[in-house]
Amino acid sequence: MLIHFTKMNGAGNDFVLIDNRDGKIKMTPETAVRICDRHRGIGADGVMLLVPTTSSQADWAWDFYNADGSEAEMCGNGARCFARYVERTAGVKGGFKFETKAGVISAKLQGERVTINLTSPKDLRLNELVSISGGKTEIHSLNTGVPHAVVYVPDADKAMVSTLGPEIRRHQHFAPRGTNVNFVQLKGGNTIRVRTYERGVEGETLACGTGVSASAMISARLYKLKSPVQVHVQGGDVLEVGFEENAGTFSNVTLTGPADFVFDGQISL
Repeated sequence: MLIHFTKMNGAGNDFVLIDNRDGKIKMTPETAVRICDRHRGIGADGVMLLVPTTSSQADWAWDFYNADGSEAEMCGNGARCFARYVERTAGVKGGFKFETKAGVISAKLQGERVTINLTSPKDLRLNELVSISGGKTEIHSLNTGVPHAVVYVPDADKAMVSTLGPEIRRHQHFAPRGTNVNFVQLKGGNTIRVRTYERGVEGETLACGTGVSASAMISARLYKLKSPVQVHVQGGDVLEVGFEENAGTFSNVTLTGPADFVFDGQISL
């Protein structure tokens, strides 16, 4: 079966997007792994399929697969790419809402930049001491559609992402499903630098939208940063996280950043 696809990236986080509104494509975890394989497939951090929605609150829906074949509840950078893909594929202008496993997401299109409204964050936990190989480490966590752990470091460029990332990701403290792990450096003002070890990709990605959002809000709570927070990611882009904080809770969370088309092609499945 020959499948048409579009390759996109959001701040370096790359995806394969496929139009499956007719339901003819039966995606399996194994197929998603093959598509994302950077040697034997197209190569990507995840696969998104455009499908009809079952929600009266949304215009469209996606089926999202991580590079390891697991299904993802939400992906901030992926959501921005999905928005531009729907704009081009379905002829949508301005904005729309789409259904994810984390809830209904709204997207506003502004040329190559897209702003998405994330679902309300939950499960904020601060200043927890977790025993890892380097000793007890203070870890903060917040679910922004998917679970995220945040560790503050003096220099993100020297953070041990490849070693501490997988250890914290699978730590018993975050059982049974594990967590994404963000290494955050305060840059002064309302600016932070974030590197992310992503669950499902099982490695560092050039950016993680839900991760920078969690990092921004935790930084606001702990270090009094104000909305919007500018976030420098590993791929060199700057994402912007907006939010409202009232009586200890966050709402109206937005993520703004680029969403770029890379190429279109066909693959035999």
